[in-house]
Amino acid sequence: MLLLQQVTYAHPNREVLFKDLNFSLNTNHKWSLIGNNGSGKSTLLKLIAGELQPLSGTIQRGEKPYYIPQLFGQYNHLSVGAALGVALKLTALQRILAGDTDEVQFERLNDDWTIEERCKEALAYWELSGIDLDRPMSRLSGGQKTKVFLAGIMIHQPAFVLLDEPSNHLDAASRTILYEFVQQYRGAMLVVSHDKRLLNLLDTTLELSRDGLKTYGGNYNFYVAQKAIEQAALLDDVHSKEKELRKAREKERETIERQQKLDARGKKKQEKSGVPRIMMNTLRNNAEQSTAKTKAVHGEKISGIREDLSALRAALPDLDKMRLGFDESAFHTGKLLFEAKDINFSFNGLPLWSYDRKLSVHSGDRLAIKGRNGSGKTTLINTILGLQVPGSGSIKRNEFRAVYIDQEYSLIDNELNVYEQLQRYNDGALQESELKNKLTHFLFGKESWDKACAVLSGGERMRLVLCCLSLSRQAPDLIVLDEPTNNLDLQNVSILTHAIRDYKGTIVVVAHDEDFLEAVNIRQEIDLS
Repeated sequence: MLLLQQVTYAHPNREVLFKDLNFSLNTNHKWSLIGNNGSGKSTLLKLIAGELQPLSGTIQRGEKPYYIPQLFGQYNHLSVGAALGVALKLTALQRILAGDTDEVQFERLNDDWTIEERCKEALAYWELSGIDLDRPMSRLSGGQKTKVFLAGIMIHQPAFVLLDEPSNHLDAASRTILYEFVQQYRGAMLVVSHDKRLLNLLDTTLELSRDGLKTYGGNYNFYVAQKAIEQAALLDDVHSKEKELRKAREKERETIERQQKLDARGKKKQEKSGVPRIMMNTLRNNAEQSTAKTKAVHGEKISGIREDLSALRAALPDLDKMRLGFDESAFHTGKLLFEAKDINFSFNGLPLWSYDRKLSVHSGDRLAIKGRNGSGKTTLINTILGLQVPGSGSIKRNEFRAVYIDQEYSLIDNELNVYEQLQRYNDGALQESELKNKLTHFLFGKESWDKACAVLSGGERMRLVLCCLSLSRQAPDLIVLDEPTNNLDLQNVSILTHAIRDYKGTIVVVAHDEDFLEAVNIRQEIDLS
């Protein structure tokens, strides 16, 4: 079905992203591909799909895979039918049924007489019955675009599918459909995702890292258990090597001290024996050379141990969680922050909700807002933040300090570089060295300090937002998060989870990621569906 042999890929600037990858995937096998942001997961899918070419190595495919990318902007100029690659067939079918007997129409249809029926069934399965195949892709939401291409699997019935973050932009109901579809699908599948529920539906886990590809013979939970065993062993190796280094330093000290005592004792004997001065100088030089040689031998050994220890430490993951370090919120638990009674909004003369809504947010609440795409989740957030006023009903809103973290992490100014962005939040007048230490703690090495914010990945933007917020000791009274885990890899989801979990104030979050909601201790929810 698929065979990769010694595959190496380099960016146009010749920087190597990964090299010498080997991998095979058999018929009807379902694999997940995981790894940190920047490791090359999406690039590897594009190579397998034939959209990119490797610098070296070979990729053998049984047939061209059906590929669903993470982003769909390149299809905005097409209709739904054209994006799915069925427009010409459908036109040919319609013309033949209307009496056109031109051979060209039959060639285009290629005996695919059920194409129209399959399109209708597939779109209905993905709850897209109201989407006309002539509709421009540009008029669809992110979730609808994803479901259009997922419907394409049912239409084209490929033997091999590549999916890049397929649950992104899908609401809870659509994710449920996706999970059921993946379980029922009988072809081969390679999936890039940070959705743990989806990953646990797949047979085998493939990890892409700086060391290449490593296979784990089970789903994501199996992978996590195996990684825990590996990390425990790695930590044991680190501790063992640290102990070896301490012993080597102690041995060096003892050996040099013993040598120096012997040299001093010999010198006294020589002075009492009346050894000539020229001979004394020779003996002293010999003693110094012997001590230097001893230091060199031990120094070389210690240097080797240090290198081994550095390599072991470099292999450790970023287990240290990046915390916000806020003081307690100024409000006592239970203080009313926001209250809405019988509110609704009108769009194009129609009410947003079928019935008026009520909601209250108190200090210390941890609330999830759920609902299908277009159900008004962002509208409700804007109302809580005082950015939007309902068309009907009443609201009561006390003054409070809020931080809004949206899907794009737009607290980041794309006109600035990483260091300048952090400096903008430096209300406490920290010194440059302190700011750079803070950036390092949030995984921004010195090579990143001048990096333009506009080119940061989703995970990097999230970490930079957390780093900026950590400069303030005064906690915001409310943190609002809008689909915060979209476009984050598993490592960065973990970082965000631990940072938010430690926050003691009020949280309102829009998310379909049930694992994230559970991890940050969400205790209430409002469903706008």
